[in-house]
Amino acid sequence: MFTGLVAELGTVTELKPLKQSYNITVKAQKVLENLKIGDSIAVNGACLTVVKIIGSAFTADVMPETVKLTNLRNLKSGDKVNLERTLKLSDGLDGHIVSGHVEGIGVITSKKAEGIAEIVTVKTPPQLLKYIIKKGSIAIDGISLTVTEVTGSGFNVSLIPHTAKETTLGFKKPGDEVNLETDIIGKYVEHLLNFKTSADAENKNTLTKSLLFENGFI
Repeated sequence: MFTGLVAELGTVTELKPLKQSYNITVKAQKVLENLKIGDSIAVNGACLTVVKIIGSAFTADVMPETVKLTNLRNLKSGDKVNLERTLKLSDGLDGHIVSGHVEGIGVITSKKAEGIAEIVTVKTPPQLLKYIIKKGSIAIDGISLTVTEVTGSGFNVSLIPHTAKETTLGFKKPGDEVNLETDIIGKYVEHLLNFKTSADAENKNTLTKSLLFENGFI
């Protein structure tokens, strides 16, 4: 589990293609402290497992599902990526609950200045839009942000200067892809509502005269 607060920008040193997956090697500093083989790191919002640590770099496997659903497959040597270690119980939850399970890819359509901030508009896959609400939380490339507006085809977020300076969104431009993870709470609420509806329908099918008699209805 993560919070969407990026610890640092790492630098990709290698993206090695395998049959249907990749090995990614990233040079870093802060996230390497006490890092062990088997630990998880969010790379542009995708939760990856560390398989090797050599000097100031770590290597992680990128599975086929991650290749399909994220922008990691487009990375090349020298590219910067957002990095975050997993949440510890002693940490404060300053962002929001982020699982590191990217759901799809959005495309930046515009960036414009608004005072000291920068408004970023992201075109979003239709299946994700239903989980995105104004003033709700969204993870873009693993960055916890607040939605400022929802449109028919996407949404806006506002970047403060610190976020623009310390994350990939500061230098990404219109046309660039970003990883998206919507707020997990909305998905659980939807699942519970659908489960309740299904359960109610099943109970209706099992309603009998004897059941009504036993419970005093007839």
